[in-house]
Amino acid sequence: MTLHLGKGRSLAAALVSTLVLTLSVVALPALTAPAQAATPITVSQAIGQQTGASQTVRGYVVGQPTATSTVVRSGFPNDYALAIADSASQTGTSSMLYVQIPSAFRAQWGLRSNPSLMGRRIDVTGALAAYFSHPGMTGTSAFADAGGGTTPTDPPTTDPTTPPGGADSPWDDTYYAPAIGKTGSALKSSLHEIIDDNTRLSYDQVWTALKDTDQDPSNTANVIELYTGRSISKNSNGGGTGQWNREHVWAQSRGGFSTSAGPGTDLHHLRAEDVTVNSTRGNKDFDNGGSAVSSCSGCYTDSDSFEPRAAVKGDVARMLLYMAVRYNGDDGFNDLEMSSTVGSSSSQIGDLETLLAWNAADPVDAFEMRRNDRIHAQWQGNRNPFIDHPEWANAIWN
Repeated sequence: MTLHLGKGRSLAAALVSTLVLTLSVVALPALTAPAQAATPITVSQAIGQQTGASQTVRGYVVGQPTATSTVVRSGFPNDYALAIADSASQTGTSSMLYVQIPSAFRAQWGLRSNPSLMGRRIDVTGALAAYFSHPGMTGTSAFADAGGGTTPTDPPTTDPTTPPGGADSPWDDTYYAPAIGKTGSALKSSLHEIIDDNTRLSYDQVWTALKDTDQDPSNTANVIELYTGRSISKNSNGGGTGQWNREHVWAQSRGGFSTSAGPGTDLHHLRAEDVTVNSTRGNKDFDNGGSAVSSCSGCYTDSDSFEPRAAVKGDVARMLLYMAVRYNGDDGFNDLEMSSTVGSSSSQIGDLETLLAWNAADPVDAFEMRRNDRIHAQWQGNRNPFIDHPEWANAIWN
């Protein structure tokens, strides 16, 4: 027997009609719904999402980070970074996102070149990852004015013959002019000729110089220790526990030099460091891994290598690369070379592959730049080229 509904329609026909109608209704939104643009997240959301994922963040420019807990609002030292917050009046660094500015964007988005950016609302896109050991954004790929302005959102075009980073250093047309455009051994030789005629300090002078070059930007009475990151009184220097002394990043015994004027007193690889941690590092190479080092958060060591905290890994790499260029055996000192292994012989330090990775992962910061400037202007008359041009490391050794 067949059931009928209404005007002679069978139950089967009714079900088919209902099914067709239902499928049509379900399919309709997929065919007609407009695409939705991604909405930038807030700074506070970005601070809580430090996973390395790419994201667009909207915030107000509130200054330039120069250290983990320091943001300057005027007198910007360079164009390498900016800080954004959800409020233009924010002064607490814990509510700020530190944004790395790659070289292609610095002319338009760096605060030294564009101090009028202060207070502007912008969108930035990049990886949500720590910068200056603080919640941040690295590998930034896009900047945009979020207030409807006409500021360019794309990197400026550059002459393809210009070396990477060539427009970023004010020293390229003068100090580094003979090296611009070179690579490999030719670049290394050219840089050596530029930096090798430096003033040589006595080992006693190094004490005074480090109090200047390693000065804490937040407390001028203190210095910042390299590995520990601790701020300590300039006057607490010496050889006792809890004091700071002169760390040779290129260990003396690994370079065959003493503390007579020369490589043993070269400020470009000498740093203030805690006496005990200095002893723990000893003359080891640099590499990843090992056991945690007491009183040095983020530091690790094993039988033949030392790993510093992440915030200064690039600093360490650039100091060692400087030494390998500055001292090539032509002035009575040993020819210092980078090694592709750890535990290598005298006059070599490694691990080169690790150090090149550190150079890339830990960008040059304001502390390093000021230090380079002070050594050049006040103490030795030469510069560390890998602070001014970190990309030259790969141009020589890769």
